[in-house]
Amino acid sequence: MSSHKIEAIARATGLTLLGDGSLTVRGAAEPANAEADELALAMSPSYADALRGSRARTAVVWGEIDLQEFGLEAALVASRPRIALAGITAAFQHQSDIAPGIHPSAIVEQGAEIGEGAAIGAFAVIGAGARLGPGAVVGAHATIGSEAVIGDKALLHAGVRIGARCKIGARFIAQPNAVIGADGFSFEPSDPASSARAAGHDTASDSNADTRKWLRIHSLAGVEIGDDVEIGSGACIDRGTIAPTRIGSGTKIDNLVQIGHNVQVGRDCLLCAQVGIAGSTVIGDRAVIGGKVGIPDHVKIGADVVIAAGSLVAGNLAGQAIYMGIPAVPRMQALRQMNMVRRLPELATELARIREKLGL
Repeated sequence: MSSHKIEAIARATGLTLLGDGSLTVRGAAEPANAEADELALAMSPSYADALRGSRARTAVVWGEIDLQEFGLEAALVASRPRIALAGITAAFQHQSDIAPGIHPSAIVEQGAEIGEGAAIGAFAVIGAGARLGPGAVVGAHATIGSEAVIGDKALLHAGVRIGARCKIGARFIAQPNAVIGADGFSFEPSDPASSARAAGHDTASDSNADTRKWLRIHSLAGVEIGDDVEIGSGACIDRGTIAPTRIGSGTKIDNLVQIGHNVQVGRDCLLCAQVGIAGSTVIGDRAVIGGKVGIPDHVKIGADVVIAAGSLVAGNLAGQAIYMGIPAVPRMQALRQMNMVRRLPELATELARIREKLGL
């Protein structure tokens, strides 16, 4: 972990410096556990007691404090703690341990282009005609398919899979075992009568159950991802059938998210763990989708939408609103429904009294 002067951290993060800016710290820690050469993160008054008993000489604090009272020699004032935390953790982020160049065990196939300063780890495979931008890092056992394009300063952790002909922008980050560009889950029954939807019935016919077959609709397109996108561990983004699946610039996707074929996700969206989005759905810019939200195929989600964790979307959702529930409805409507459900035992008891009184 690299060391930094407090004054340098103040400049990089825009925080107000108190005390001696020439002090050097090698990392950050909680106040109770901070050593003398670590930056204690005490960004709330609730940490005051722990900070007084800390061995730290420097701290990030919640406001203008008396350094002597807390035994500090320097401090950084954070009016917005989470914003400050983003800058501070970036300063102490561990750098890749993969040296620039190509590891002897890696395979770079004919026609692949490797940008200046790129690093390719052990047993990685770069397909024929693929292009890797300057400063990109490819972790151990990662694979990049033929004719795929990866932008500048991308970071692919161990085991990442990028399919053929996928196009990914600059500063992309994929956590271990993310898969981008697998075939979409697209099948059609050979006998239309076996499909409840095709038959227009609530139940499917089983008259041809012994001969039913699923015909694969092949995924001929790729995946296109903008700049500054991050993908979590185990997340899967399927390639499009004819047109590409697209992820807008700045979007962040958590672990174990599934994005189906032909889905279009806008810019600066946030998709939390275990979200599932079925094929051909369109999601507007800056949408925030909570964990375990399920979204069916061919629906449209407007821009600036928030969908609460655990919700199930049943149809199109207008933009600039908060939705929750099963099915997902506007927040206030969902809360009213929840209150009504909580009252059901009381109402059932009352109804029983009325029926008894009426002799029913």
